Amino acid sequence: MNTKRVAGWAAFFGVAAVLVWLPEHFQQPDDSAVAVMAAPANHKTGGTLPDASASATLAQVKDLAPAGDLFAASSWKATPQLASVTEQPVNLIPVVQPPSAPPMPFQFVGKLADRSDLQVFLQSGEKIYVVRKGDVIDDTWRIEGISDVELSLVYLPLHLSQTLSVGSTQ
Repeated sequence: MNTKRVAGWAAFFGVAAVLVWLPEHFQQPDDSAVAVMAAPANHKTGGTLPDASASATLAQVKDLAPAGDLFAASSWKATPQLASVTEQPVNLIPVVQPPSAPPMPFQFVGKLADRSDLQVFLQSGEKIYVVRKGDVIDDTWRIEGISDVELSLVYLPLHLSQTLSVGSTQ
């Protein structure tokens, strides 16, 4: 078993050596990036540079400089597009709405005419009010006047008057 193991390792190292040697043996020179350098000729004095006018054999040396930026930033995301901003004119003067009274919460139910005064029955939700001229309802509405066709009310917080139809002229 020991000889089998030695033979296996020998075969492995032999195949590895062949794989290393073959690409270098069959590789052809690449002429795309070659720099030309003058090779020194044989001279009698050692340590001196050859003359430029002397005939020199040219040797080719590969340029090993990188072709581009090796550390350039790259991303799979698309470059973001900047949004264009259009300015809208700013209205510096705010529009102020004049205050107004809320809608009338009362509905006319009926009226009762006595000899001296006129009473009107009003309904707000489930409440029924019996009012005369000058009465105040919930500290918010005051009865200004009662006629045969309309009831005049004043909204007390804003002192605005409103009318409510209470009957016909017939």
